[in-house]
Amino acid sequence: MDIYSMPGHLIRRLHQISVALFCERMAGVDLTLTPVQYAALSGIRAHPDVDQATLAGLVAYDRATLGKVIDRLEIRGLIRRTTSRSDRRAKVLTLTDEGLGLLEVAAPHVNKVQPDILAGLDHDERDTFLALLAKITLAGNDRSRAPLKSPLDGR
Repeated sequence: MDIYSMPGHLIRRLHQISVALFCERMAGVDLTLTPVQYAALSGIRAHPDVDQATLAGLVAYDRATLGKVIDRLEIRGLIRRTTSRSDRRAKVLTLTDEGLGLLEVAAPHVNKVQPDILAGLDHDERDTFLALLAKITLAGNDRSRAPLKSPLDGR
């Protein structure tokens, strides 16, 4: 079938593989964590007191979906939402000690699973693939439903 050589089909399949490997690795070490939860927690750690809309841009996830993820993280006691001092309508996010602890435990496992996602490529091919993937992603960023936004964008 033609779809087997189409970029969209191959990217979708690689995404499925990536998520499966991530979840298997987390389950293997008794951690309950999804890739988007890891991204959200990492974004909050890197940008303490970030608001939810800004975090969505920092991790390139749509606001509605990320809102549900944030709800679950708060219920689990991994993050705390408080009213922003500068904008009473906005809620800022901070990691709890439990959230920081989970990140610290998960990070080495997340790092170890990355090469598994690129199985079949040698070191040079991985570097080339990642460079090209970053280039393609950057070129199409403005077409995304959830574009990546730099913290310097001010949006």
